[in-house]
Amino acid sequence: MKKFMIAALAASLSLGVSFAALAADKVGVVVKIGGIPWFNAMEAGIKEQGGKLGLDAFMIGPTSADPALQVRAIEDLIAQGVKVIGVVPNDAKVLEPVLAKAKEAGIFVITHESPGQKGADWNFELASSTGFGEAHGKLLAEKMGGKGEYAVFVGSLTVPLHNAWADAAIAYIKANYPDMKLVGERYGVAEDVDKSRSTALDLISAHPDLKGFLAFGSQGPIGAGRAVEERRKTGEIFVLGPFSPGQGQKLIKSDAISGGFMWNPKQAGEVFVTMADRLIKGESVKDGDDIPGLGVIKPVGNDIIVDQLLPINKDTVDELAGMGL
Repeated sequence: MKKFMIAALAASLSLGVSFAALAADKVGVVVKIGGIPWFNAMEAGIKEQGGKLGLDAFMIGPTSADPALQVRAIEDLIAQGVKVIGVVPNDAKVLEPVLAKAKEAGIFVITHESPGQKGADWNFELASSTGFGEAHGKLLAEKMGGKGEYAVFVGSLTVPLHNAWADAAIAYIKANYPDMKLVGERYGVAEDVDKSRSTALDLISAHPDLKGFLAFGSQGPIGAGRAVEERRKTGEIFVLGPFSPGQGQKLIKSDAISGGFMWNPKQAGEVFVTMADRLIKGESVKDGDDIPGLGVIKPVGNDIIVDQLLPINKDTVDELAGMGL
């Protein structure tokens, strides 16, 4: 009898755990592309914070940076009946109809790297577009000695935040360093390491006076850095931008990449889930709230923007890489 009661209790506890797991609110985050270090780190943050807060939080990483794949992933999440959808958009405009569809279904929407995103309840940034862009523009000018030609890469011409960074960097350089000249407009290749490399190689061939690359998108500095190494232009052409320290560790130590700034993508993953938890519970998101990962917030419209820049250079890259970034 005693053995039976113990077995029954164990079965009851097991069922309780199973039902609790089934009852956990789902939070799905759709990122730009899967399988790259930046979003691998974000996924770790999503999963860890989900476990801490009792949410079934997971990431979906499309096989390419194709807005249509993001739309399909969001539609799948709507069909699953998730409570919150997070997105790092490849194309803010393309996503508007499917985000509206999510809202109509009663699903909360949180975006990242997409200020002013239509259809989002909240968008958060760990770096202001002006501060981030100007920091990179200033560092590039210092490396280039305030003279010469430079090129700008972005993830795509439709990624709002990358282009806002580029706008800020270009405007800063134009206002402060008149002897620096932008080559072309900008190139939408920085979410693809091979395209970044091949575009950089083409630009180096076409522009003998090229002295710098500003690459906004985590694969841009990696591809451009490899191109600089291939052409034996280390120390002559300077590559700057945000990238995964673990992926670019060797390139920055060899000076093929000259530096950059970033925020912690794992922290961004945690913020997605923290914000989701607040929305599900009906807790406030307002001026003066202290939200873990963001600090005290001062929203403007539906944007929450803070500045938490981390420099990436020879002195910091090992520590950042050791954090799994």
